[in-house]
Amino acid sequence: MDFKELISIAGYGIESIGVLVIITGTVMSSFHFMARYRNDPEGSAYSDFRCELGRSIIVGLEFLIAGDIIRTVIVADTLENVTILGLIILIRTFLSFTLHLEVEGHWPRQRLKPVETVND
Repeated sequence: MDFKELISIAGYGIESIGVLVIITGTVMSSFHFMARYRNDPEGSAYSDFRCELGRSIIVGLEFLIAGDIIRTVIVADTLENVTILGLIILIRTFLSFTLHLEVEGHWPRQRLKPVETVND
């Protein structure tokens, strides 16, 4: 086995971890939602479900991006493949940012203003 094959296997392995993270997060957040849905008078189970699911997708996308970078740059280093990689990374990064905004309510790395307290 040569170096490129080893790196290719590592890239696929990292991508597999990303898929497993998304699948596991989907299953776990679904079970949590179903367990809480019946006894949820405030209706917070659905928003919690969306947050849990969104977070697992964001983490999974990070692994998928890492695997793509490893496989494309190291294994298939043609200009066409690097261009395709760039487009894939742009799309996945856009998805990560928008999911983060939806789940957390602010952009990643955005500084939140501290809540001011009123002294009586």
